[in-house]
Amino acid sequence: MNFEHTEERRMLADSLNRFVAEQYSFETRDNIVKGTHGFSTDIWQQFADLGVIGALFSEANGGFGGAGFDIAVVFEAMGRGLVVEPLLGSAILAGEAIAAAGNEAQKAVLADIIDGSTIAAFAHDEPGNHYELARVQTRAERSGDGWVLNGAKAVVLHGEQANLFVVSARTAGAVDDEAGISLFLLPANTAGLTVRGCPTIDGGRVAEMSLNAVVLSADALLGAENQGHATLERAIGRGVLALCAEALGAMEAAKTATLDYLRTRKQFGNLIGSFQALQHRMADLLLEIEQARSAVINAAAALDADRLTRECALSAAKFSIGRIGALVAEESIQLHGGIGMTWELPLAHYAKRLVMIDHQLGDEDHHLQRFIALGKQVVA
Repeated sequence: MNFEHTEERRMLADSLNRFVAEQYSFETRDNIVKGTHGFSTDIWQQFADLGVIGALFSEANGGFGGAGFDIAVVFEAMGRGLVVEPLLGSAILAGEAIAAAGNEAQKAVLADIIDGSTIAAFAHDEPGNHYELARVQTRAERSGDGWVLNGAKAVVLHGEQANLFVVSARTAGAVDDEAGISLFLLPANTAGLTVRGCPTIDGGRVAEMSLNAVVLSADALLGAENQGHATLERAIGRGVLALCAEALGAMEAAKTATLDYLRTRKQFGNLIGSFQALQHRMADLLLEIEQARSAVINAAAALDADRLTRECALSAAKFSIGRIGALVAEESIQLHGGIGMTWELPLAHYAKRLVMIDHQLGDEDHHLQRFIALGKQVVA
């Protein structure tokens, strides 16, 4: 099988990596994360103008990509630069849910997401759900021709700045049933919606949402009533791939920084890179990163396969990324010594991002258990 990127993807990767290297320095990123907005609107618009957001959508939905390897190319570059702009929440999670389940009128907003004028947010996680996709306690009940929503959402990426939310709510069944979940499009200015933001350890921003008797019209329903689980799984699957590719980019950046340090830092009159014990540790790290790359390639190739093949590949990749990401973070810092923990050195921020990626959309333990359960279905 040929895993080389197409000419178009190579061009996208080159232009995006060049933009991040030239326009998204560590100092620039540091200034962004010190603010309360959560991202740079100027850089977000430049990403839109470069076609970065459009690369994450299919031609049928107004983009020019949307395949697994398109997502991998974009997010690997995001990981190298520790980019905090809302590509994951707006384009991947919320955007995919709208593209997969929306009617023609609802899909019209995709053009605004692609051109950067609308920020969409994906509001599915709830306090205490511990990554369980089907566990939804927020309720939506019919009221005349519309709906009334009550509940709470947690860890909503860039929720403070979102213009539009994709919200999951239970319309039937028990709290953890796959059937009975519905999705809704919720404008940010809707009465009864309260959004409270907070920073994350890696420089991002998330929000908690409270829905108190939020009234929506009938056309706010996204997709078929009670059939939202499959859409959630599809959107989150693409998010898992994006996070895995982002982690790979962060690992590559951490590896490069560590190699440079080993080649320049002297101890006892010798370059520390000449010490055999450190060479062995670095060699092991390089092999692990290549294994992570293989897992990302496998997940990207399986994104449009049948459900079991796709979900097995995604969970395998997320498990691998969680384990290897933690190893890269720990080893890179240890090989740097005490300076590796300082705020001024980018390495510490890469380590924080790798830790956070493990906990987004299911951690290492969750995806190991999920992979085992899916494997039993394949065997059966």
